[in-house]
Amino acid sequence: MRQQDFSAWEKEIVSLERQPFRAGGIVFAGSSTIRLWKTLEKDFAPVPVYNRGFGGSQLFEATHFFPRIVAPLRPRQIVLFCGTNDINAKKSPRQVASDFMDFALRVRWQTRARLSYIEMTSSPSRWSQREAVVEANEIIKRLCARNNMDFIPVREKLFGEKQEPRPELFIADRLHLNPDGYKILTDAVKPFLR
Repeated sequence: MRQQDFSAWEKEIVSLERQPFRAGGIVFAGSSTIRLWKTLEKDFAPVPVYNRGFGGSQLFEATHFFPRIVAPLRPRQIVLFCGTNDINAKKSPRQVASDFMDFALRVRWQTRARLSYIEMTSSPSRWSQREAVVEANEIIKRLCARNNMDFIPVREKLFGEKQEPRPELFIADRLHLNPDGYKILTDAVKPFLR
């Protein structure tokens, strides 16, 4: 694991640790797209789902905190959305894919959960990063196919006729989804839930 000061996340992680849960549910993990999914429980009812996203996180941080906020829930499935902040931090697509596999190995070692990866999206505010996002998605998709993990396609479901992100699906920051965007995400994820 890289040398890094993780203390900036401590308050948020402690808050997640204190949330009630029932073992055997489905954990949604990752960055702010997960953290801001306020309708998660309603969207997937009656399936027991738990939100363990923390905003601004990268894959290596999700891996670092996995033993504290995901593994204790003994989930049957983990749905992960993470990686766009890694690309934004100038990591190469191959590095992002490598960090994804570190997370996947942590899942395998510490749980019996199935891992389902939500494809990295392209938001209007980060449209210039689309080539790196596409390349990283392609590598991760191949890794999922080879390692019996789910790859959930969603990126182009947020596109309009011009093959660009539909701005009306995002909040004012042009980065995060609004309720209409989350409806598309929900519909993409539901067929993969176990």
